Amino acid sequence: MRILLAEDETDLGLAVKQVLVSEKYVVDWVTDGTQAWDYLESQWTDYTVAIFDWLLPGLSGLELCQRLRLHQNPLPVLMLTALGQAENRVKGLDAGADDYLVKPFVMEELLARLRALQRRSPQLQPPSLTIGTFSLDYGNNALCIGRSEPYQTIPLTVKEFQILAYLMQNRDRIIPGSKIRHQLWDLNEEPISNVVAAQMRLLRRKLASYGCDCPIETIPGQGYRFNTSLIEY
Repeated sequence: MRILLAEDETDLGLAVKQVLVSEKYVVDWVTDGTQAWDYLESQWTDYTVAIFDWLLPGLSGLELCQRLRLHQNPLPVLMLTALGQAENRVKGLDAGADDYLVKPFVMEELLARLRALQRRSPQLQPPSLTIGTFSLDYGNNALCIGRSEPYQTIPLTVKEFQILAYLMQNRDRIIPGSKIRHQLWDLNEEPISNVVAAQMRLLRRKLASYGCDCPIETIPGQGYRFNTSLIEY
């Protein structure tokens, strides 16, 4: 999932982003509400969850929620705030927030709230990705290969997992490298232009080290494709 995080407390924003990235989320972090709205307008369909602090400079988290709902955008929103009174929680929920987390909080609770949003929103649930003998294990960040247990298990880095999941979700489609970079690297990173090609080389090398042929094809001048015809069934 791609998350838009709007939090102006630098230490908290950095900590939340680090935790989310470690859980395989792609995170765009901004520090004011106006920038958050700019991101939403330019990446309207790319985000699957937003986390807004209530008291943001520019547009508040409350105003961001109201704008989203006025535009009939169903993007799930988790509101962060130090305003823990019941009337404030009601106000936030009435503005369109889907959940509410009062500061200070522990990161485990933040992750639990995101999991709850996923359960309530089936479109956000991590897919069970299995194609032939290839299966992604979301719990262990690994690729499992085989028709039955015991499977061959290949541990993956977060970025390797994200790339493989994205291409498997778009099986047999040619995906340009620029689209992969845009989808899987946050907008503030500005990765080098050949970062996708470099990651593909690393992924292929890792699969080869486990004696596994990589079903990801490079289509010159077009992009990359997860070719299901190269998978055993």
